[in-house]
Amino acid sequence: MVKNKASTERIRVLILADDCNPDWHSLPALVYTFICTLAKYVDVVVVTQIRNKPNIEREEMGKAEVVYLDTEKIAAPIYKLATFLSGDFNKAMTLKVALSYPSTLAFEWAVWRRFRQDLQNGRFDIVHRLSPMSPTIPSPIAKWSPVPFVLGPILGGLPWPKHFKAEMNREGEWMNYFREIHRWLPFYQSTYAHAAAILAAYDHTISDVPDFAKPRTINFSEGGVDPIKFIMPVRHKKEQMTVLFVGRLVPFKMPEVLIRSFAASSILQQHKLIIVGDGPERLRLERLVEEEDLSGCVDLTGIISQDRVGELMRQSEIFAFPSIREQGGGVLTLAMMSGMACVVVDYGGPAARVKSGCGVKVPLGDLDHLVRHFTKELEQLVADPDRVISLGIAARRFTETYYSWEAKARKMLEIYNWVLGRQEEKPDFWNQPSASLSQSE
Repeated sequence: MVKNKASTERIRVLILADDCNPDWHSLPALVYTFICTLAKYVDVVVVTQIRNKPNIEREEMGKAEVVYLDTEKIAAPIYKLATFLSGDFNKAMTLKVALSYPSTLAFEWAVWRRFRQDLQNGRFDIVHRLSPMSPTIPSPIAKWSPVPFVLGPILGGLPWPKHFKAEMNREGEWMNYFREIHRWLPFYQSTYAHAAAILAAYDHTISDVPDFAKPRTINFSEGGVDPIKFIMPVRHKKEQMTVLFVGRLVPFKMPEVLIRSFAASSILQQHKLIIVGDGPERLRLERLVEEEDLSGCVDLTGIISQDRVGELMRQSEIFAFPSIREQGGGVLTLAMMSGMACVVVDYGGPAARVKSGCGVKVPLGDLDHLVRHFTKELEQLVADPDRVISLGIAARRFTETYYSWEAKARKMLEIYNWVLGRQEEKPDFWNQPSASLSQSE
């Protein structure tokens, strides 16, 4: 790293976070927590929607200054339209993202009107858009900003596996056939042309970035976790193990693979399968459990509290996640921090999150292929408690190293320094995070 006087000054960042809410699951909660951690190391002003105000003010955002903008006159009716057209909260995600484009433009125009003078007067060193995270939603501020613009992490672009077109249709993902239209949207080309750094989660998202922007693209995962909130349990050998699944019960998550694996194996039926979550597949899964007479070893809990999910992860030994189109897989971060041995499909986000020695990866294939391989791998794990424990320990060590919020904030600081010319070498997310910071808290 280049050592100079400027590198000791705290970086001033204007963060755009349309979705930022401590009470909303998945990406809005991740964005909120990441900003809280990052604000310990850089001076942050975060701009978000007025709808997030009650929850943010209740929890507060540490050292970050929060500015709320109200563009709900545009955002609210578009959200209602997307919900109506999808017909189900869990379906047609591509359509919902596409329809969010006008809302994003309205929000960024409001940001520009509010902060244009500050940006031109040098109040900030960097503008960073953290959300929305889709690579298909451009940012006009990337072109307008007089200071370096950072985009991401963005997440998306994973193709539907050819074996599962029926599942794609059941997901209501007809819009996926028209996804490439986003490349002709106003501001799309200028976003990637003007961004000083593009943070893209995993290889499939990087491949979706325009070729001319790849030299400025950094592989940077969207997930994170607070190790203090996930105490590593002391694992003991058990005669009966518990296999756990947590996620929305939708076609592409493929929870039926696990039920069919238990149905096919007298060995697995001596153990327990718990499926946590709800969604349009639940009734079908309950019928399958009944048809296969598995009520004694398979339990569908529905939606439960986050605290209860954490308890189950500490009490269970194996986390099985047969999702066939998982862009990220944030739930794996929680399972691995809990010291669980993970079994996943070797495709998309899980393929990167579950490194060799931290779990088991099943090759992608059709439904019968997945059932055979999950059955085989789960049978081998329940027969080898020592291996389950060692995989869980390695998973915890890997996840704490790369996915703790503190480690990610340090890596983000490296990226800011690189963008500002204070660091010569382009940062690499998968390099061991440095123990020391270039800037004090």
